[in-house]
Amino acid sequence: MFARAMQAHAAPRAVATAARRTRPASFNAPTLPALLRSFSKSSSVAQKLDMSPQLRPNFVARQLQVPIDPTAAREPLGEAIPDTPIAVLRTVTGIRDWASLSCARSYSDDDQGLALVPTMGALHDGHLRLIREAVRRGHNKIVVSIYVNPAQFGVTEDLDSYPKTWDADCAVLRALYEELNAEYTATARPGPNSQPQLEMAVFAPTTPEMYPSGFPGQEVDSNGSFVTITPVGGLLEGKTRPTFFRGVATVCMKLFNIVQPSRVFFGQKDVQQTVVIRKMVRDFCMPLEAVVVPTVRDEGDGLALSSRNVYLGTRRRKVAPVLIRALSAAERAYVSGALDAGEVVPAALKVILDTLDEQKDLPLHEGVLFQLDYISLADPDTMEEIDRIDPSKGAILSGAVKMLPVYAAQEGEDLGHNNGPPVRLIDNIILPPKV
Repeated sequence: MFARAMQAHAAPRAVATAARRTRPASFNAPTLPALLRSFSKSSSVAQKLDMSPQLRPNFVARQLQVPIDPTAAREPLGEAIPDTPIAVLRTVTGIRDWASLSCARSYSDDDQGLALVPTMGALHDGHLRLIREAVRRGHNKIVVSIYVNPAQFGVTEDLDSYPKTWDADCAVLRALYEELNAEYTATARPGPNSQPQLEMAVFAPTTPEMYPSGFPGQEVDSNGSFVTITPVGGLLEGKTRPTFFRGVATVCMKLFNIVQPSRVFFGQKDVQQTVVIRKMVRDFCMPLEAVVVPTVRDEGDGLALSSRNVYLGTRRRKVAPVLIRALSAAERAYVSGALDAGEVVPAALKVILDTLDEQKDLPLHEGVLFQLDYISLADPDTMEEIDRIDPSKGAILSGAVKMLPVYAAQEGEDLGHNNGPPVRLIDNIILPPKV
């Protein structure tokens, strides 16, 4: 069941230095067998190869890559978030060197490798939960990428106005690092190869760095090197935003290749994105795990945290939870025994329509205009819409609404970031298997 297009009629930087390893110009890279034989001569490195099979390729690749090109310009490993050991790297060479040095300095028998948390900045508690989850899973080397990727914005979307909050992001990461590092140092096991503190880096590249051949453009028919995951990338969000998942998959492929993490962490709020990424990882045989972390919500009304919520302003913010209320109504229908889409989806649509009617009856200076894009009941593995839920698999219940600019704005009214442009909100609920 796929309901679409229902419109409301209502109204100074700290500097730290780090040692650098260089390779002579005449260096010949050893073959993998020779490299492994040399590893066996060192008990500490041999222990490293005794790690779990899924992490071993990550480690071997790390040893092979440093430094890749002895003639390449080297970025000093010196910029950092003030008053922290959190490195800030802005080039591919810089983050690769940091990662290699970090892995070479210390490790333990249960080392989990590098964790990557990809973000576009404007950090909130949802992003911080991803970092916390990485630490909870045993990672003590974490890369947080902050890059507003133009390839995942359509030509008419909000690339220019997307919130960019570098100073605030640094302050948030500083406070989080202090908290997590205190916990880590209090519980870390001492040993000859132990790591005395958490190691964290921010990878904040420029677009020329991420697209070395030149940015190919945001148009559907742009020419360039893209990663396209079909058919899932063309469903639901992909129908409304036809270049979005192409941009997401492409930048994630780049980040995974650059950082070479053993795990990457994403939020469930962007559920279709997680399905796209997991399919890409599987289909391209990438030696990493994509971890999906539950959505973080406002404790008061359940609105999913999103960097774009800053666009809402006071009036639209009050109505924005309509989507999660609608999805929750459909979830209750499923819990009560409904399996057919014809019973589950209408429960959500009723909440949407009732809210539209309520807003229509309000004066223009109080009401909120919004459009429903879709309510979807989909297969949890493919995101293809289904007519009936398989109790042994469950389903993904998702939706999207577009909050329109307010009418009859009052003097001094909080309209939101950039004077409250249209803002698209997405959300979902995972319906678990019943068998």
